Amino acid sequence: MATVKDLDHSEFNAFYRNYVELVKPDQELLEALKDGKKKSLSFYSEIPEDKWRFAYQSGKWTILEVLQHVIDTERIFCYRALRIGRGDKTPLPGFEQDDYITPSRANEKNMHTMLEEYSLVRDCTINLFQSFNEEALLNKGTSSDASLTARASGFIICGHEIYHANIIQSNYLI
Repeated sequence: MATVKDLDHSEFNAFYRNYVELVKPDQELLEALKDGKKKSLSFYSEIPEDKWRFAYQSGKWTILEVLQHVIDTERIFCYRALRIGRGDKTPLPGFEQDDYITPSRANEKNMHTMLEEYSLVRDCTINLFQSFNEEALLNKGTSSDASLTARASGFIICGHEIYHANIIQSNYLI
């Protein structure tokens, strides 16, 4: 199974480099997905309830909205990985993350429900990536007008959740 150091920068849009670089370079993809699940469940479970709907400044998402964004983004990148991994060459569109937040009604949920949703989504993601052989992981497609491999999509999922946990730690839990 691939590691971040196996990736070529032509496998993903440069926009995602910051996410990919947050994943340990020697960690295999499935290990990173499983480790990320364990760390995220622990991290979010420890956030006090009075912080769940906290936004550190006007116009910023609450912690519940951030977690919903992480979940939604994982679903989108998992779908991209599925299409690309199965050899679909149809160009895939981008998405506007802000358009997903209000309709998600994340602030009407509680952290326990959100973590259950996160856990189920991650289990499905792990299952999908377990189903890919090396050829499928190396399949390259187009997403947001840039090249993307199935394996790069997986590492973007992993780094994206680390990125947002870091933001929560530094801006929300002070």
